[in-house]
Amino acid sequence: MEPSEHHRSPRLDAAEAAATKGLGRLQGTVLWSMWERILEVEFLDRSIALAGKAFVSFFPLVIVVAAFLPTHLRNAVLSTMTHRLGIHGEASNLVKGAFANSSQIRKATGFLGLLLTVVYASSFTTALRRMYLRVWRRPPTSMVSAYIAGAVWVAMCIGYMALVGGVRSLLGGSPLGLATFSLFALLGSAMFWAMTTWFALGKQVRLRALLPTGALTGIATLAYSVAAQWWMPQQISSNEAQFGFFGIALAFVTWLSGISVCLVVCAAIGAELTEAPGAIGRIGRMGLSDVLIDGATPTLPAPTRTNRRPILGRVEE
Repeated sequence: MEPSEHHRSPRLDAAEAAATKGLGRLQGTVLWSMWERILEVEFLDRSIALAGKAFVSFFPLVIVVAAFLPTHLRNAVLSTMTHRLGIHGEASNLVKGAFANSSQIRKATGFLGLLLTVVYASSFTTALRRMYLRVWRRPPTSMVSAYIAGAVWVAMCIGYMALVGGVRSLLGGSPLGLATFSLFALLGSAMFWAMTTWFALGKQVRLRALLPTGALTGIATLAYSVAAQWWMPQQISSNEAQFGFFGIALAFVTWLSGISVCLVVCAAIGAELTEAPGAIGRIGRMGLSDVLIDGATPTLPAPTRTNRRPILGRVEE
């Protein structure tokens, strides 16, 4: 006797049809395109790589360079670092105790050591540049110009940190001072990251078109820094009690991983905004008809998006 046929429920068919239709509509939205671009750059892998390079090259550079700055500038840079890392109270004392003081750093480093530290930091600036090039689907730039841009960016970053720390000290801790500083920090962070993207893309994308990317990154990084004040001190204290100095290093890597995710995701969203149709695209392009400068190398084509399956941020073809 043949088994009886199983008839599909009309309600199930209707539900599947509605789900397919809804998915089709979602795939046609800007939000879906943003998610596709985030997956395209393998944001988790790239964020972890950025965090690792920042910890072993850029982070030591800031500490070493700050040791050679005048006292007021050094204090401003370190103030910005500790506030962005969310370090205060007992955690701040633990961190200070884990590092040598400025005179010890200067004595141990010397001019050649300082020069080598700057050279090593190029691994981070190169990784940052490649991330923005990948996100914006731009062809690689020449290595000479990339290294020059990286050195300029490092100087700009340290100068920005000194400026932010100096303004924080100048405005004080009154409610009006805090409100004024918050506005300054937001605008300054947005402009800093817009300039960072501009340098990373070889100045071939108009700076005006990068302002939304800078604003998104500035808001995300500042919000992350504020949130870090709640969990970072406890993270440092518990890690130090469990692992010693290595635990403090783990806490820094955790913070850097989070900030790297902010950079990659905001870069992907900003890049997608410039290509979006309609009013959203006009806002993302800041009214520009073409975001590239005259004579710029054409943008690379988008990858084929058929049979794509996201797995933890990695896209498999």
